[in-house]
Order: sequence, then C-alpha cells, then structure tokens
Amino acid sequence: MRPFSLLIKPAGPDCNIDCKYCFYSRKSEMFGPGRHRMTDDVLEKLVKDFLELGFPVNSFAFQGGEPSLMGLEFYQKLVDLQKKYGSDGQVITNALQTNGTLLDQQWCEFLHEYKFLVGISLDGPQKYHDHFRIDHAGKPTWQRVMDGIRNCKKYNVEYNILVLLNSFNVDYPDELFDFFIENKFKFLQFIQCVELDQGTGDISTFSITPRQYGDFLCRVFDRWLKYGPTKMSIRTFDSILSYLLEGRHTECTLGPRCNDYVVVEHDGGVYCCDFFVDNEWKLGNLMDENIGDLANSPLKSKFSKRKRDVPNKCSLCRYLHICRGGCPKDRVVTQGNKPISYFCESYQQLFGHTLPKLEEFAAMLRSQNGQ
Repeated sequence: MRPFSLLIKPAGPDCNIDCKYCFYSRKSEMFGPGRHRMTDDVLEKLVKDFLELGFPVNSFAFQGGEPSLMGLEFYQKLVDLQKKYGSDGQVITNALQTNGTLLDQQWCEFLHEYKFLVGISLDGPQKYHDHFRIDHAGKPTWQRVMDGIRNCKKYNVEYNILVLLNSFNVDYPDELFDFFIENKFKFLQFIQCVELDQGTGDISTFSITPRQYGDFLCRVFDRWLKYGPTKMSIRTFDSILSYLLEGRHTECTLGPRCNDYVVVEHDGGVYCCDFFVDNEWKLGNLMDENIGDLANSPLKSKFSKRKRDVPNKCSLCRYLHICRGGCPKDRVVTQGNKPISYFCESYQQLFGHTLPKLEEFAAMLRSQNGQ
C-alpha cells in the first residue's frame, strides 16, 4: 500500500473568524446547520485504523475551519490514542494549521511538548491582513494573530507562516518581504487565491491574476536569493529545489499525481482532496470502512490520475515535467476540450526567471554534499 497522510478537519468548516475569501466556509451548507465537531469515537477509529496500516512515518495534519475550536482536551486525547495504537519504531508527526488567535500559554506549552508543527495564517502587515481577515463582528484580527505568534516564539513552538495572496496584498511583495524579515519569520508559504463567484461563475474580485502571481513570485525570489536562501525557507522554491536535487516535489501542487493525502471531515467522511470535499469525490466514511481501503479505492485512484489529463498546450510545454499542469482545482480556463490551469502563465514566468539560478544553487549543494 502506498503511504499517505491525513488532513483532518475536526471542526469542519466552523471558524471563529470570518475571512471574506474563505472557500471552506461554504461547506456549512453541505453538512447542515449548527456546530460541527468530531466525536471521540471518530477520533479513536481514525487513529487506530491509520496507525495499524504500519507506515514508518504517520502524518496527522489538522485544519479547518479552525481546528483549535476543538479545545486542547481533544488534542490531548489524540496524543493518548497515538501512544496507545502506535507501534515501536513508528514515527508520528502532528501539524496544526490555524488562524493563531487562540494560541495562549497553555496551548503553546502543549504544542511545544508534543512537537506539533504549527502553520499560522498571516497575510502580511496589519493593513493587508485586516482587509479580508476579520471576525464575525467585523473586527480586525491581526493583533490577535501576532499575539499568538509571540506566544509560539516564547514557548519555542515550531511554526511557519502561510500567506494567502489576494487582490489586496499581491502587488506589494517588497512590503511583505520586509515585514517577514523584520519579524524573523524563517518559514513561509504563499498560497495563490483564485475562486469563482458563486453567483456569476466569474473569477471573484478577491482573486489574483496570473500576471500578478508571476510578478510576485519573481520579485520575492530575487529578494530571497539576495537575502540568503539558507536563512529563509519559502515552500514553492524549496519544492523546485527538491525536484532538481531528488526528482520529486515537496508540494503537491507541482507533483505528478494527487495521492499524497486524504481529507477526513468531522463526521468521519473521507474525501480525495481539501479542494474537492463534495459528494462526487467522497470515498466513504471511516466508521463504515477501514481508512486504508478508502484511500486505496478505485475512486481515489481515478482522482489521482486526473492530474495527468492535460491539454495539448501542456504536453508541448518545456516545463511540464516540473509543473505537471498545476493543481486541478485551478484548472478553470478552457483550452480546447480540456481545462488548463488559471496560473499557467504564472508558472511559465516563474520557471523562466528562477530555474537557471536554482539549477546553479542545486549544483552548489550537490558539490557541498560530495555528490
């Protein structure tokens, strides 16, 4: 069985803030009204079945919505169950993707003790972050997020920063990069925003254009290279370097297949991907079937192979071996009889600008490692 990891949404789409660009908040319509919370029974079945698959490395990642709404007791139970069902020699990793607003001393002491990797959503300086990331009362959240980050630093929690590139911050790469340096953020992820307006079907107003995304990445790449690649990790550049060095990406967006993980919702429902939590791509429910069987089902295999189905333009592109057509959820532009990535132009711009320098850097790393 090919190993896979888990992306778990224990509170479903529920969140304590109200980001205006959030695509997952709409899933409340799918799961019905009221609170959405994973029960102890679902959690135990999930941990037991997954660890009994016997993978050498077992990755649990918690996301939302806002996973910290489950409360600290839920994650304490998680750790107890992992100790109960884990075998000697198995490596278990836990990650928490959060808006950071609830990370107080108690949370951070726990996260440090059990070595959780924490991803914190922060869209840059206050004026950029608070434009879209407000709470349900319409109040800004930046200061609460920064307080959470300070607690992570104080209690030695390993964390990274996730930046959603949207129509308001994407044109200011230098301001964002200066802010990250000033705050000594060493691990960054940039996520490109493109969503369809649910009413018109057009690209939403908070989405970015392909040119904006390409310009942003190229400018940040130049700043990163000058600042020192070994002093700051930027996920997209790291993934390309990994491909040049080892022939595989660390970011699923650029990988050849969509089979790295499955999504587990609060009710035990298992889905192919975070961006395809819908009835078409529901694999089943882990309370009815073993999660290993669900992750290796014909439907999951079909979903994984869809990524290879690219239009002729991609087949003729010199960057196909690196890009693999991008994430299927971004394939919203029709090219002949097949959709192509909205960010095709962005990737061509990025690879044309960065590959020569990254290949030099990769050669230097090989030389240093005696390869």
